[in-house]
Amino acid sequence: MPASLPAPLNLPDDELEWKFIRSSGPGGQNVNKVASAVQLRFLLQNNDSLPAAVKNRLRRLAGQKLNDDGSILIFSRGERSQEQNRRDALSKLTSLIEAAMVEPKIRKKTRPTRASQVRRIESKKQRGATKQKRQSRDWD
Repeated sequence: MPASLPAPLNLPDDELEWKFIRSSGPGGQNVNKVASAVQLRFLLQNNDSLPAAVKNRLRRLAGQKLNDDGSILIFSRGERSQEQNRRDALSKLTSLIEAAMVEPKIRKKTRPTRASQVRRIESKKQRGATKQKRQSRDWD
């Protein structure tokens, strides 16, 4: 495993709330009887294992998944079984957290080199000269 990737996540169970609801979509007659869709709520404000910088990036990355109470709500209803939807929701959450763990690179301001500035001006002059030659002022 490369050094830049974080260690596998171990999220405490008391920071996760699971809710199972009936799902629309595939499932046949079973869809009306079984609560196969999953709502996973990650209680970000109760989390002690993530650093503050990661929590801030996670809030920004969560976007519409972030609730007013500071928790992240993830839905999964693409599969027919509850267990598969549960795994899918957990993998969505872990990938979101892993993305937040990656610290963004700070952009360093650079200036164009003197040679590149000269090349740019020369090409502009050359283009202007080409256009100047196209103009015909001899109408007589």
